[in-house]
Amino acid sequence: MLAVVVPVAVAVGIYLFGTHHTPDYLNGLFGRYGTDAVDLKARLGTALLGLALVQLGLALWMYGRLPGARPAPRPVRPGHRVLGFLVFLLSLPIAYHCLTTYGIETTSARVAIHSFAGCALYGAFVAKVIVVRSRRLPGRLLPVVGGLLVLGVALLWYTAALWALDGDSVPGFPSG
Repeated sequence: MLAVVVPVAVAVGIYLFGTHHTPDYLNGLFGRYGTDAVDLKARLGTALLGLALVQLGLALWMYGRLPGARPAPRPVRPGHRVLGFLVFLLSLPIAYHCLTTYGIETTSARVAIHSFAGCALYGAFVAKVIVVRSRRLPGRLLPVVGGLLVLGVALLWYTAALWALDGDSVPGFPSG
């Protein structure tokens, strides 16, 4: 029960903050403002996606799911954990800037999907931590939650970073 309630509460809490917070479009990110901040977030988001894909590869290797790969050496497991923590840390300034600068917006399908996926991502982070630490939950939940994390990062990248890097357009969404 806790494994569902806490992640949902985190996602809903972020959503509520984002809908009740007054956006400040003049917020900066590491000393960059406006389109420069958007460009920096797009580049950080691309790095985040790359690291998430490395995380996925390490997880597949650890659990013997990489075709043709030898068993993962012992350092892969702690490396996966450390990299996961770094991925989480890298996501925080991006999320903070999005949330405080724009809040939760539903001005277009792309923006709404991005807003909701951002809330859900941190709920998925919490769910993954709970699943990893739990001795009572079924082990098959771990790849599901881990996969949702990678999918969430990819969706956020597609709806924002790719959009910014591709001149304010992505396949499947109108420009703007």
